[in-house]
Amino acid sequence: MTPEAMAAVFTAGFGAGAINSVVGSGTLITFPVLLATGLSPVTATVSNALGLIPGSISGAVGYRKELSGQRRRVLKLSAGALLGGLAGATLLLSLPADAFETIVPVLVGLALLLVAFQPRIGRLVQRRRERTGTSPRRDGGPLLFTGLTLASVYGGYFAAAQGIIYLSLMGMLLDESLQRLNAVKNVLSAVVNSVAALFFLFAADFDWTAVALIAAGSALGGYAGAKVGRRFSPVVLRTLVVTVGTVALVQLLLR
Repeated sequence: MTPEAMAAVFTAGFGAGAINSVVGSGTLITFPVLLATGLSPVTATVSNALGLIPGSISGAVGYRKELSGQRRRVLKLSAGALLGGLAGATLLLSLPADAFETIVPVLVGLALLLVAFQPRIGRLVQRRRERTGTSPRRDGGPLLFTGLTLASVYGGYFAAAQGIIYLSLMGMLLDESLQRLNAVKNVLSAVVNSVAALFFLFAADFDWTAVALIAAGSALGGYAGAKVGRRFSPVVLRTLVVTVGTVALVQLLLR
């Protein structure tokens, strides 16, 4: 890898780490750069998954204040993320490379709509609870666990816009601020990246130079992104999620 390519991969890792900690979709920054260096799609995917782990962890550390009081919820949802991530990693090595190309834009588009209209959906859900006399479950119930597990299958396979899907599901089913949901999203992303990368270690070939560069860049970017993202108001954060997600959706449709 030339010095110019190494600089590009490190910079992409920093950008991916920062955007992942605040929104998600960082893979759409690093993946094209890795392909441009000459890596095959599968090698680029597995190297990217391993390299982004430090960024996911540093992003979660940056959001540690928002994680306060969510330990039980995070542990339960992380179990589903672990299972889903392992299943997705298995699918990556057994299905054709274009297996998810049709369904992914649909998932991302639906997730964007849910994030954009989350306040309205939340009000409708609250009115329904008041009429029926029910209270929200702190863990989101079986529906959220199942939804996040399925989203993690996709995350273990490719991970582009995975965080946006997480945010949309949790925003619809949990009565929490967007910042606290974002903190949980970072933990779940770290779990999926870690279990997928561990699986790939025994079943796929990595480009270790790319892994090291993305790891270093994403670790710095993840923490920096969290420091900035925690200060955003709900409106600004939601607008950023929708904007980045729309760019990601367009990029996915044009691939």
